[in-house]
Amino acid sequence: MDIKRSLILLCASYGSFLFGQEKDIDTIYIFDNQMNRVKLFHPVRTITPKDVEKNSTNLSELLRFQSSIYIKENGRGAVSSPSFRGSTAQQTAFVWNGININSSFLGQGDVNNIPAFGYDQIDVKAGGGSVVYGSGAIGGSIHLNNILDFNRGFKASVFSEASSFDTYNNFAQASFSNDEFSIKVSGSYLTSQNDYKVPEFVVGSTGFNNINGKYYNTSVNIGASYKIADHQTISWQNQIFDASQHYPIFETNGNKTKYNAQTLRSLIAWDVNTSKLSNSLKAAYTEDNFQYFADLNQPKASGAEGKNYIFKNDFNYFITPKLNINAIGEFQVNKGEGYQSGIGSISRNVGSLAGLIRYFVTKDLRFEAGIKKDFVEDISSPLLYSFSGKWNAAKWYHAGISFSRNFRFPSFNDLYWQPGGNLDLLSETSTNIDMNHEFSFGDFKITLSPYYMDIKNMISWLPTPYGYWAPVNTYKVESYGLESQATWNKTFGKHAFRVDAGYTYSKSVNKNTQMQLMYVPLHKAVGNIEYGYSFLKFYAQGLFNGLTYTSTDEKRSTAIDSYFILNTGISSSILQKYTLGFKVNNLTDTVYQTVSLYPMPKRNYSIYATINF
Repeated sequence: MDIKRSLILLCASYGSFLFGQEKDIDTIYIFDNQMNRVKLFHPVRTITPKDVEKNSTNLSELLRFQSSIYIKENGRGAVSSPSFRGSTAQQTAFVWNGININSSFLGQGDVNNIPAFGYDQIDVKAGGGSVVYGSGAIGGSIHLNNILDFNRGFKASVFSEASSFDTYNNFAQASFSNDEFSIKVSGSYLTSQNDYKVPEFVVGSTGFNNINGKYYNTSVNIGASYKIADHQTISWQNQIFDASQHYPIFETNGNKTKYNAQTLRSLIAWDVNTSKLSNSLKAAYTEDNFQYFADLNQPKASGAEGKNYIFKNDFNYFITPKLNINAIGEFQVNKGEGYQSGIGSISRNVGSLAGLIRYFVTKDLRFEAGIKKDFVEDISSPLLYSFSGKWNAAKWYHAGISFSRNFRFPSFNDLYWQPGGNLDLLSETSTNIDMNHEFSFGDFKITLSPYYMDIKNMISWLPTPYGYWAPVNTYKVESYGLESQATWNKTFGKHAFRVDAGYTYSKSVNKNTQMQLMYVPLHKAVGNIEYGYSFLKFYAQGLFNGLTYTSTDEKRSTAIDSYFILNTGISSSILQKYTLGFKVNNLTDTVYQTVSLYPMPKRNYSIYATINF
């Protein structure tokens, strides 16, 4: 029983301390200290900054081609939301450096109002995670993570891209660190006239022309960390984001509208790491503002301002080398004020207490059990639980299983929108069962992950006899399916190959009607192939999306037909500092939609350059 090797692997993955030794190996600081613990028990897909460059248009495009998530986008760059394992957008949690950032008003994240650049890694975790990451982590969670290195000196890079439809995308980053201090600053700016045409897609009597579809966004990220003692670190992470989206219209003389959004996220953390325990105390402030303009030439027609004050403490202790306990406490004050929505000044207190225990039986067998209670002002919340196990049965086969209960409490809009808000809403709850089978044969690896979800008290907005819509707890949902992933990596001489392909089957039905939910394709497959030789690199991406219903009655005439998209690109590195690249998106010139009546662009191009200092 080589438990020492198991602990070395475990604690090295934490990235901040090593049990069994008095001297810390403290070379990086990870703001989301739970993520590496999650990876010990659950499969997590990690998207690197280099991966982002392949799908740099926006976060929607990135997740569409590099994850199993179905992204519903009202035309390129417009309002966008995720569907994870057949769940709704509100049942997917966006987590920024360990803090849940779903909108207090909408209960979800608008994918295109979150920047794609500025993170050191983007992690996609399928399955329930409410015990650790809170409300909305039912279908899965998307983690936007920043990391600070120590003893790396000065580094900088610049990325600049020009694309079809007058699209310009720029990102710059610089960092400096020594043995005590680390700082990283980055900024991005994206603008697009977005005036693409799809003549084959006829609306009325003319082909589609994306009139009034332009958008822009800019973001600034600043992170810093300082070692105040041998085992203590103070860190800060800040993000500012500003965006504007013009909503497409179908006729030249149509009414032109737009949506502006601004977000601020700031987080300070005090971390203590010793040979047996760690404690992370975080204080965060997040602000989300938006304004809707029903006419570009008129003042805003509606809007809202949300402010969140968050305090979170994460305590982790090894009682014995095999037994680890983890206690997480969180308190939030959510404030909001609406404009022309019937929502006045509102405030809500949210608290939670969670406990997890991890038992490392041997280096090849481990278990984790968790329990959590949320205290949401004026809303009843269920007792949550989770249980996970991981068994390395053989060198070539690993197995995992997970049971969990998860939830989502009603958003401000659900409760207070007038007319229609419903103060009697119950929280949505789910019971999740996940399995994971990993097979490894040399350089080839395949993962099969069947899953099952039973969701109760689904919140849906329905028309009322009074002429307005209102949210109610409606039906139950049963979701089940299979996620699979296959990877192959091979390097010989100057040649390097990488193949990464995934297939997802998602059956998500209304238990009352036994019909598939809207915007949940039964089949989705993605594939990425990379080949590198010396200073040249080539890649190709494929996406297949199956038939997708856009109504609750599985009406075939209004469904979105299946489609296949192919992207490709080539790049050349010069003197290991300069890279020039060329990309062709939608090489097959396919006419396709992700949301009914809003076609996406046909074949389009981009050229980009990166400089590393």
